[in-house]
Amino acid sequence: MTEEVKKLWPELEWINNADLREKIAKTWEIALSKSVLTVEDLNTIPFTLLAGPDLKVSFMCHKRAVVHLAKECGEKMNEFFKTDLPVDMDVLIAGAILADVGKLLEYEMKDGKSVQGKYGKYLRHPFSGVSLAEQCGCPADVCHIIATHAGEGDMVKRTTEAFIVHHCDFMSFEPFKDRLK
Repeated sequence: MTEEVKKLWPELEWINNADLREKIAKTWEIALSKSVLTVEDLNTIPFTLLAGPDLKVSFMCHKRAVVHLAKECGEKMNEFFKTDLPVDMDVLIAGAILADVGKLLEYEMKDGKSVQGKYGKYLRHPFSGVSLAEQCGCPADVCHIIATHAGEGDMVKRTTEAFIVHHCDFMSFEPFKDRLK
């Protein structure tokens, strides 16, 4: 795991399975190597392409918030529902960390701003994210979270972990919508 990815994602340490942790880190390493975006860009660009000039929430601030929300939600579900609705915390955290990794291929920088690039016009980030994760040997249950975290997932049955990531992502996006108009 590179120092760059460790610094970007300290939450990787929450994944107990060392092999899975390495696969998640490797996915980010490959995405960064294929992207025009730098780590500095990820910490400064708005978290959505719909952003207006007043939105100050960066891509990484949003992504890390989703991971933290998902972790807390999964822990509470395990506490309250125990074996009736168990949440695999490693899968949940891994999927939350990777949910938007495909955006690194979807975005381009133009005049200092992030925009949807040609690649992104053909393949949205859930598709490219799954492709990146599969290249690194990520398991199907993690790829399922990447594939279903956005609107594309509305057509399939989501796992419990995928529901959590989907809702954490949208609950930290939808309230900003009125601000983006």
